[in-house]
Amino acid sequence: MVRCEWSENDPLYITYHDREWGVPIHDDRLLFEFLVLEGAQAGLSWLTILKKRDNYRKAFDGFDIEHVATYKESDLDRLLIDTGIVRNRLKIESAIKNARGVLSIQEEYGSLDSYLWGFVDGSPIQNAWKSMTELPAKTELSEAISKDLKKRGFNFVGPTICYAFMQAVGLVNDHTTNCFRYQEIKRLA
Repeated sequence: MVRCEWSENDPLYITYHDREWGVPIHDDRLLFEFLVLEGAQAGLSWLTILKKRDNYRKAFDGFDIEHVATYKESDLDRLLIDTGIVRNRLKIESAIKNARGVLSIQEEYGSLDSYLWGFVDGSPIQNAWKSMTELPAKTELSEAISKDLKKRGFNFVGPTICYAFMQAVGLVNDHTTNCFRYQEIKRLA
């Protein structure tokens, strides 16, 4: 079975690749989870974040957006000593700030889902990369999403983070064409 090259060196990567990566997500809570995790990944490996994912879910109350948006200084202090997550003050503060931003987006657009999927007219971009070396780190679209999120006060949403987020939540299908998931994900669109 052929997979995208990045996924073949660890069982956790394989499971994530085979079950989640690129699957179109329309659930606001899960979209928020990926937004937080992609921001936490900045400067680290995605494998590091995947290993801490369950801890993140516990630490951030299941990524309940409304609850995270109410976090106070005591919650920040609690998270800063939680060894199960990346204990970076700026990343933790951004998760809280971004939860508040999501609430504003939900008020304006009805859902985070509507806002994000509006950037691709409701349908995933279907790329046709033959190898991982062809994949961009960012695109004009990820730059546009980044710019708009930053304008709304979001942090840790640069164009590269936004593109990784787009890949993770299925806004773009970046499985290589020889990967067994490429056609499966394409059909989900």
